[in-house]
Amino acid sequence: MTMRTTSHPPPPHASGSDFARLAKKVADAGLMDRRPGYYAVRITVVAALYAGGWTAFALVGHSWWTLAVGAFLALVFGQVALVAHDVAHRQVFRLRKPSELAGRIAGACIGMGYGWWQDKHTRHHANPNHEELDPDIAPDLLVWSQNQARAARGLPRLIGRSQAVLFFPLLTLEGFNLHVASARALANRSLKNRVLEGVLLFAHFAVYLTALFLVLPLGMAIAFLLVHQCLFGVYLGSIFAPNHKGMPILTGKDRPDFLRRQVLTSRNVCGGRFTDILLGGLNHQIEHHLFPSMPSPNLRRARPIVRRHCEELGVDYLETGLIASYRQALAGLHRAGAPIRHARVPG
Repeated sequence: MTMRTTSHPPPPHASGSDFARLAKKVADAGLMDRRPGYYAVRITVVAALYAGGWTAFALVGHSWWTLAVGAFLALVFGQVALVAHDVAHRQVFRLRKPSELAGRIAGACIGMGYGWWQDKHTRHHANPNHEELDPDIAPDLLVWSQNQARAARGLPRLIGRSQAVLFFPLLTLEGFNLHVASARALANRSLKNRVLEGVLLFAHFAVYLTALFLVLPLGMAIAFLLVHQCLFGVYLGSIFAPNHKGMPILTGKDRPDFLRRQVLTSRNVCGGRFTDILLGGLNHQIEHHLFPSMPSPNLRRARPIVRRHCEELGVDYLETGLIASYRQALAGLHRAGAPIRHARVPG
């Protein structure tokens, strides 16, 4: 079920910006306060699962049951990525140095360049779903808008014809893409702490591959790598796809105010505590984009405040179920590829 709430705008004499008034309500509710106990437990559990997964890998050893361990570690890698996400937003530590240290450790555990990803993600938050400014919808293998579809050539144009059908199969490459993009970013001299990032990244690759080919025979090691990395990619994509895909795309000088820029391009996913754990709280995407440094367990509590505020302003607030969110994301991809499908001359 999809719910979209709107109402009438506030009276013209309302004081302060729309976001400033919402921020005061949220702060007064104590929702920006740190949650050190929660993060201590969460990080401890994720670290234990990570260590347990690799211990199981070593104990199971030369057996095809090791592929089940690979599937388990795919989920654990996704949870580590979610911890790195919260750390990058200063939800865990207030200060930059401990945040950066914890983020780099988490990134090294999954083969992700933390500095590269943080820069990319910061630009996404500043301009979500903006065709020219959001790196998350820059044209690559997929096209995210009809303008990108018209300009597409080669493989993106070929894929664009059926990209909605191919989306989930292509997510199997997302784990590999994360590693490759992290390595490619090292060529950018403007990347901060480039040497450290490179050392951590390639140390992960070396330890990971050594463990695989030391413990398993060649064929089984390759099978483990494929199962682990492909499922990791699918899990990552399944976490982030419901958030903005299929939502309005901004272009050119489209620059609504901060509140509308964040709310109108984001989608919430309804669900209980299990959904919160599975998606790392990012199912409350509207609240997260409005308050990136809010600890993820507080996002659920912020939801009724934000939703009610949007109702008062007449700002669309979209929330839907998980399956419906994927359906809407795929429908958006299908619409984006329309110019390619309707072109008279194949590209």
